[in-house]
Amino acid sequence: MFEEIKKLLVECAHVDDDEVKPESNLKKDLGIDSLYAVELTLELEEHYGISIDWEEMQEVYTVKDVVDLIETKVGK
Repeated sequence: MFEEIKKLLVECAHVDDDEVKPESNLKKDLGIDSLYAVELTLELEEHYGISIDWEEMQEVYTVKDVVDLIETKVGK
């Protein structure tokens, strides 16, 4: 799951592959602003066939938080 999300982050936010680690902070370490967060949310929803509320994304701070959210949504 981490590798899939890492790939989406690299593609969506145009960050370097080496920068994306579970503990990476989306805003501070990867520079993901609100526009990129919306794009990422849409990509995650499409890729995994799920729905993510904006409020849920407001509680996501690290790459691990994204992984945890997606795992909860897809039931893995």
